[in-house]
Amino acid sequence: MNQRKTLHQVGAPDPDAKTSPILEETDEEVELLAQGLDEQNRCYFNNIAYQDGSYACSGSGELLHCEKGIWVREGGCDPDNP
Repeated sequence: MNQRKTLHQVGAPDPDAKTSPILEETDEEVELLAQGLDEQNRCYFNNIAYQDGSYACSGSGELLHCEKGIWVREGGCDPDNP
């Protein structure tokens, strides 16, 4: 986890706030959604924009990576138990 420059603590998604789709790393939908988002350079989580390539730790302890407007789950936030 030391390769990541900044790990944002974002909490749980608010259903009333703008949050980009959150998908599994292996989800086939990632490519399809990325094409539909026209190569966005940011993801949103609870109305806050994060640059493409950002990492975030959700309230459930999931590590999220912003890829072309989509949050992709990449495991856990605990460096000792990823």
